[in-house]
Amino acid sequence: MKKSSIFGLVVIAIAIAVIISTYSSSSTYGSFNDAKKSEATLQVVGHLNKQKELYYDATKDANYFSFYMKDNKGQECKVIFTGTKPQDFERSEQVVLTGKMVGSEFHASKILMKCPSKYTQDKIEVTEVNAKQASI
Repeated sequence: MKKSSIFGLVVIAIAIAVIISTYSSSSTYGSFNDAKKSEATLQVVGHLNKQKELYYDATKDANYFSFYMKDNKGQECKVIFTGTKPQDFERSEQVVLTGKMVGSEFHASKILMKCPSKYTQDKIEVTEVNAKQASI
């Protein structure tokens, strides 16, 4: 075979590997019901239920934060986040969680919040927080 043919095959193989790895690591949007049916990592969009308790005690465990969230379909679920509580979490208008269901609880590995800006009425401030590695 010619060197150019071998080089072309190597480039194609690398491109296929990159596409497969990108596709497998991407998560899709869903609801808490979708997360119960699937073992895959999903992104769930919803809002914080402010009538229920937020639990975060930095003196006992700084990497444990739990709260209740309603997804866009109205399903409520307890959420466990293995990281510190994001600043101004209570002010968030919308929350996007990345994670998966473990039993009846949604274990989030990432929280993305959309909060109203304190400087302008129309702008929305976006904050993203990643979880610490935890063994489940």
